[in-house]
Amino acid sequence: MGTAILLGIVAAVIVVWSLFTYNRLVRLRVRAEESWRDIDTQLKRRWDLIPNLVEAVRGYASHERNVFERVTAARARSVDASNAPERAEAEETLKDALFSLFAIAESYPQLTASDNFLEMQRSLEQAEDTIQRSRRFYNAVVRELNTAIMSFPKSLIAGAFGFRPRQYYALPGDEEREAPRVRI
Repeated sequence: MGTAILLGIVAAVIVVWSLFTYNRLVRLRVRAEESWRDIDTQLKRRWDLIPNLVEAVRGYASHERNVFERVTAARARSVDASNAPERAEAEETLKDALFSLFAIAESYPQLTASDNFLEMQRSLEQAEDTIQRSRRFYNAVVRELNTAIMSFPKSLIAGAFGFRPRQYYALPGDEEREAPRVRI
């Protein structure tokens, strides 16, 4: 009788622990999905600024067609990227293209003095800062989720219910490069 009670208590503890572990994993997965959507929202905000920025520069430097096409193609590639590594690589290409666009803009003092252009620069810089914060938050949540999924004995619950590690939002290459700064 005492052994049956002890086994019942052990079984109850295991069931309760399993429920808490499962619920924690679900919360982490939802936070990771939410933080990915936040990155996506911030990127869309920046993507919406780019066509206006291109048009403003094009008004002064219409002969720089190659740069405008590169920015447009990089933006389209970024919009179409579907997972974290693809998105990170596409965003890095877009940043490089935007850097070229701003380099051209600096050659036109009337453009860089324009209130409209300055406001677009400020908005783009704010978007870049917000994207970086969102990316750091996403990676922190992914680290926490992946650690929980791979830690024993939680890995037993994670494997049984199909939890899989998520990919970090990392820049291409081993070292992280600084985002181009916009001069105002």
